[in-house]
Amino acid sequence: MHTILQSLDAVDAAASGRAHEPESGESERGMATAELLGNAALGIAALVAIWAVLQAVGLDVMEWIRAQLQV
Repeated sequence: MHTILQSLDAVDAAASGRAHEPESGESERGMATAELLGNAALGIAALVAIWAVLQAVGLDVMEWIRAQLQV
């Protein structure tokens, strides 16, 4: 009976597209990707916030860069 249940579990796993349970390294890859995307989003939000503050203060960054490069 135990062997039959193991066979049924194997068939069920194969039919559902997951032939084996994910190992710890496999399940952490998705989390690392999510963390990287989250960090990228936070970085973009920080850049937008800095740009908005500089615009509110009235500092024209492009004019400053042009003056520094003497263009």
